[in-house]
Amino acid sequence: MVVAMAASMASGSRTKPMLGLSFCLTVAICAFFAPSCAKLTTIEHPVKNDRSLSFLVVGDWGRRGSYNQSAVAFQMGRIGEKLDIDFIVSTGDNFYDNGLTSVHDPAFRESFTHVYTANSLQKPWYSVLGNHDYRGNVEAQLSPILQTFDKRWSCMRSFVVKTELLDIFFVDTTPFVDKYFLEPEEHTYDWEGIQPRKIYLSNLIKDLKSEMRNSTAKWKFVAGHHAIKSLGHHGETTELVKFLLPLIKENDIDVYMNGHDHCLEHITSIDGSIQYLTSGGGSKAWRGDLRPEEHNGENVKFLYDGQGFMSVEMNERDALIMFYDVDGKFLHDWKISKQLFSAV
Repeated sequence: MVVAMAASMASGSRTKPMLGLSFCLTVAICAFFAPSCAKLTTIEHPVKNDRSLSFLVVGDWGRRGSYNQSAVAFQMGRIGEKLDIDFIVSTGDNFYDNGLTSVHDPAFRESFTHVYTANSLQKPWYSVLGNHDYRGNVEAQLSPILQTFDKRWSCMRSFVVKTELLDIFFVDTTPFVDKYFLEPEEHTYDWEGIQPRKIYLSNLIKDLKSEMRNSTAKWKFVAGHHAIKSLGHHGETTELVKFLLPLIKENDIDVYMNGHDHCLEHITSIDGSIQYLTSGGGSKAWRGDLRPEEHNGENVKFLYDGQGFMSVEMNERDALIMFYDVDGKFLHDWKISKQLFSAV
C-alpha cells in the first residue's frame, strides 16, 4: 500500500495496542487477495552523464547535532563532495526520541537543516520511518509542508526510487514488528493510517511483490529501518525474516540496507547472493553492544560498534560499497559485479 505524503496536519491520534499478528494472518497468502487502494509511489531520479550513480546511506541520526551527529554530518559532506553524490538514503529514526510533534516542530530544522549543511548534501534525502519516528506525529514527518522548509526532504511510508541503473524499494518496517503493539512499554505509537494492521501489511506485501517483479533495473536494493540480519543490539527482525525476506530472495534483490542497530555492519548471505548492510551510526552508538557469537553461520564481513555512514558508487557492471567512521576514516569496502550481456 502506498502512503503518499499527507497534507493533513491533524494532531495524530494515538491508538491502543492491537492484538498481535504473529500474524494469525499468514500474510504471504492473504497478501495476494487483499484489495489495494493504491500502488507504491515512484520517484524518478536521473543518473550522471556517464550512466553512473553514487549516494550515501545514514540512519538513526536526529539528535540536534549531539552524540557526534554533527561530526558524522561533516564527514558525510566531505565524502559526498569527493564522490559527487546524487542523493542520500536515510534508514529511519530520523528524529529522536519521539519523532516530530508537528510540521512546526523545531527539531526538523535543528536535527536536519542546521546539521547537514555541506554543499554536497544539498541533494534529495529519501527517508523511511523508524520506530522512534512512530512515537511522534507521523503525518507531520510525511507532510509535503516540510519541503517548503527544506526542499531536500522526501519521506514516505513505502515507495520506490527508480533510476536507469538502480531501483530502491523503501519499506515501512515498523508496522511488521509485533512488540510495538503487544509490549509498547511506556511508549505511545501513532498508528493512524495503518489500521487495520493486517490489511495494511497485506497490501504492502502485495504492492512490493508487484513492483519488484515488474522492475527491469540492472540493480535492485531494498531499504528499511529494521534489520533482517544483524549482530547488533536488536539483532534480526523475525517478522521481516518471515515475510519480507522471501520477497527479497524471489526477486533477485542485491542489497538490503537498514538502520535500527546503532552500528555499521556487512553480512553476506550464505549463498553470497544478498548483501545485508547496516548503517545506523548517524549519531548515538552503542560501544561494545554487539553479539558476534550469534552469527548462526552467516558470513560476517564487517562489524563496527561506532558512529559513521556508508557510501555506494555504481555503474552497469560494478557496485562499490564503503563504510566510514565518525572521523571519515575508511573502514571496509565490498565490490559486487554483474556480467554484462550484449545483443548479438
